[in-house]
Amino acid sequence: MNYKNLIFDLDGTLWDSRASIIKIWNHVLNKHQLIKKDLKPENMNQYMGLLAHDIVKDIVPGISDLQIQEILSEIVSQENEVLRIQGGILYDSVEETLKSLSNTHHLFIVSNCQDGYIEAFLEYCQFNDLFTDFESHGRTQKPKAENIKLIMERNQLKPENTIYIGDTQTDYDSSRSNDLEFIFCEYGFGKLTDPAYEPSVSKFSDLEFYI
Repeated sequence: MNYKNLIFDLDGTLWDSRASIIKIWNHVLNKHQLIKKDLKPENMNQYMGLLAHDIVKDIVPGISDLQIQEILSEIVSQENEVLRIQGGILYDSVEETLKSLSNTHHLFIVSNCQDGYIEAFLEYCQFNDLFTDFESHGRTQKPKAENIKLIMERNQLKPENTIYIGDTQTDYDSSRSNDLEFIFCEYGFGKLTDPAYEPSVSKFSDLEFYI
């Protein structure tokens, strides 16, 4: 393979931030008396990579859009601050693999997270020098497919030498809509409709075999 440009998803692909953010979600939702019992980290598995607005609607059925905005405003501001300090858990070999890949490839991130979340990740892990560019739903209010397109246009990336790496069906669909090949991280939070999909990796360091 001759991929020079690697675009990564974040949650479920590079790190796991559930332990840090679950405390914030519980604090805010309890403050507004919207849950009867605290959420556990594993309760967030199904939501990682989804839009925060949709997550709140599923956790609290019937909640108004106005209240969702109020809730998310509190959650987002606290999340970004906490993650800059506490961070999340990097998956095995992510740091050394990214540092190795950055010597020969251009690295990017496109995530459905809020504005400031990727910045918190980069700051906590001290990865700012490894990545060329990034984009998030929180900054553009656009779906992942359009944010991948923005990254490609902004950096003049060609589909034939660019690949997207993620852990959900949305990641796969978004990459394919931009004519990009896709590597599935099976250790993450999601599943693909094709359980036998290839290429897939069971650990992050295996990426080097495919790119």
